Formats: sequence, C-alpha cells, structure tokens
Amino acid sequence: MEPVLKSADLQQLASDIVARATKAGASDAEVVISEGDEFSVQVRLGQVETLKESGSRAIGLRVFLHSAGGQRTASTSSSDFSAEGIERLVSGAVTLAKITSEDPFAGLPEREAFGQFSGDLGLYFDDVYSLPAAERIELARRAEAAAMAADTRIQNSDGASFDAATGHKILANSRGFIGEKRSSYCGLSAMPIAQDANGMQRDYWYSSARTLSRLESPESIGAEAARRTLRRLGARRVATQKASIVFAPEIARSIIGNVFEAANGDSIYRSASFFAGMLGEQVAGENITVVDDGTMVFNAVGGFGTTPFDGEGLPTRRTVVIEKGVLKNYLMNTYTARKLNMHSTGNASRGLAGNPGIGAGNFYLQAGALTPEALIGDVQQGLYVTQTMGFGVNLVTGDYSQGASGLWIENGELAYPVEEITIAGNLREMYRNIVAIGNDLVFRGPAAAPTIRVEGMMIAGE
Repeated sequence: MEPVLKSADLQQLASDIVARATKAGASDAEVVISEGDEFSVQVRLGQVETLKESGSRAIGLRVFLHSAGGQRTASTSSSDFSAEGIERLVSGAVTLAKITSEDPFAGLPEREAFGQFSGDLGLYFDDVYSLPAAERIELARRAEAAAMAADTRIQNSDGASFDAATGHKILANSRGFIGEKRSSYCGLSAMPIAQDANGMQRDYWYSSARTLSRLESPESIGAEAARRTLRRLGARRVATQKASIVFAPEIARSIIGNVFEAANGDSIYRSASFFAGMLGEQVAGENITVVDDGTMVFNAVGGFGTTPFDGEGLPTRRTVVIEKGVLKNYLMNTYTARKLNMHSTGNASRGLAGNPGIGAGNFYLQAGALTPEALIGDVQQGLYVTQTMGFGVNLVTGDYSQGASGLWIENGELAYPVEEITIAGNLREMYRNIVAIGNDLVFRGPAAAPTIRVEGMMIAGE
C-alpha cells in the first residue's frame, strides 16, 4: 500500500516531478496531482439499489520541447506514485513530445501572468463526510418517502440518491507557480413516479451544496419532487403555433449556457460560432447581461464554479461576457488567446492528461425585477417549459430545436400540462427577444439563470 502523503509532501512531489522533467530535456513542464473521495447511494422503494464508495489519486504531466517552429508538447498520466512509476511518467512524456508536431501557439503562460486568490473561498467543508454511511442512506430514504407520501397517485419511484465528494488538487510548473485547492460537494435528489387514468409521469427535484449544513431537507426535496411530478399528469399536445415561451430557471440555464459555448475561444478561432467577429456588437436585448465569475465566495448565492486559479495557474476573475446586450468578451485559455492575438481570461480547465480546455466559473444571467408569477401573468397564451430533450442546437448558425414539455399558460395562469411538442427558433433572435427576466436567480450548480420569457418562437404540436 502506498503511504498517505500530506499536502506539503504532495507539493514537494509536484515540484520534484517538474524538476525531473526539465532535467530529462523538457523546456517547460506542468504537473497536476489530484486526489479525491466519492460516496454515492441510490435507493428505490426504500431499498438500497447501488452503493459506491471510492478514492482516487493520480498524477498528470505535460511537457514542452522548444523548437524553431514553436513547441512540441505531450502529456502522460499515472496513478503509480512509486519512484519507478514517476520515472516512467516523465520519460514517457518527453519521448512522446519528441515525435509530436510543432505548434507556434503552444506553451505555458508568461511567467508574470501566474497568480491565485488567497484566503478562504468557502470551497471545502469536511462535514460532507461527517455522517456515517447508514445516515447518508437514510437521507435518501427520507427524500423518497416524503415524495411517496405526498399523494396517493404516487405509488412508484425511480429512486432517490445522496452523493458526497471531496477533491484536492495541486498544480505546479517550471515557471515558478505552485497552487493548491480543496473542494467538497454533497447532493440529494428524489425521482417519484405518478399515475392516473391518463397514464404515468415522472419528474425530480434536488439540492446541492458544498457543505451539509446548506443542503435542503430530505422532506422538502421529496415534497417538491412530488409537486413537479403530479403537475405533469394528464399532459396533452397543443396545436402548432407561434407563441410566448417562458423558460423555468433550470431550462433557462441551458439557454444561457449556449452563450458560453458561443463565446468559447476555441469555437471562435475555428469560426464555429455565430459570435465569431461580433465583439463590441449588439447580440442580445439591452436587458441581457451575462457574467462569468470564478471569484465568488461560496454562500447562499453561488460559488459552485469558484476556484483560486484556473487550469494553467492563472488567477480566475470576473468577466462580463455580454453587457446590456453587447458582446464584450470571449472566454479563453492561453492557447486560444494566442490564436486570437488576445489575452487569457483565466478560463483554462485542466484534467490529468491532454491540453487545457476552456471552462466556466459561475456563469449566469443577471436577474431582473419580476417575480416568476408576474412574468407568467403577462402571458395571454403561451408555454411554460419545464423540460427539454435532445441536442438540437447548432452553434454555427444559432438554430435551436428541442423536444419539450411543460405547462400551457392561459390568461396569465398555468392551465394544464403539455408534452410531445417541439420548440424552435434561432439563438440570435432568441437572445434579442428575451422580453422579461425573473428575479429568481438561484445557483444549484456552476451555471444559473432566472425565469425568462422569449417571444416569437415556434411550437410544433398537433
């Protein structure tokens, strides 16, 4: 069994691997050491269906070899922390780099760009593992039981789950950067099934937090899951038409999430986004401000996407992507920034192997002033979307088409459930036609949006 290494030991190990890589011929080197624990239980009808508890620890190494035409780069990873394992990790990366193609844009960030936030960002709480396994299982049972007890039409369940995880990551490179971060997570969900004479329906609800103390109660999660499931009973199709569409927050989040994909520097330099060449131009209504913020301290507002440094060791930051409808920034790592002759926005994301990608921090649409009830109340006829299905988004053209279900709105009231329809539009127009924004911005993960209302979309039904 490998010895348990303390934080200082892991930092020293990371620095030692960097030194070994440069001694072996690398012009630059970058090491990631990642370790973590996971617990997951799924119960169904009160019985444990799956139970998983695991731990992992691994090293990732990326090396660069300077050449006349740029940099040659390669990466390797391993879970073997022995001296022999680390030697294979280093020699394998350097050997691979010698046979890769030169890339003038590859390489670590400039030395002066590195940095990180100091102080407690509220990312790690050890209470997520404070409960014995039996009590974690009981939380899932209580959530399912609350959903089952809500109504006699709920006699079945897809189950309930409780998850907990902790993570520890160290990043070090040959340009003097070394950073460390810890994180924790816990989540609880319930998925009841309701049935009446018209058929069967299912839905879910969940709560997630970095600390057990912020998790919603199992009873409230079960009750909300039941409410959402019951309101789907008796769903029908509606006629094909153009109508107002109100997106519930969990669906609005994906609509706004497409802004991230469209503003992703990788998509931009490949000309695979309808935002390419649009910096400084109006791309949405003046009521739209979209922000990516990796610096939020975790609290009741947000912080699931917070990190003290990005996947390359640059300090994360707050970036306004769209301000009052105007596209202000793309989101980039160092590689895409060099491709575009710009600067990284601190959005590099890094796994163990491969080159960094581009990831969001806390990505959200700024809230408006209307309550969801008032926003729906202004609709004479329209659709309140609570679920979408499929992957019908084309980032090059902006075309959007998704299967959907939800509730029909008549005279400002939710009238009856709707299913087996398709909603369609174009993101270019949809972002300009968001005519109302709710005040119900709640973070249940790194991305969030309040309720929004979009005019002019097509509903394909009967």
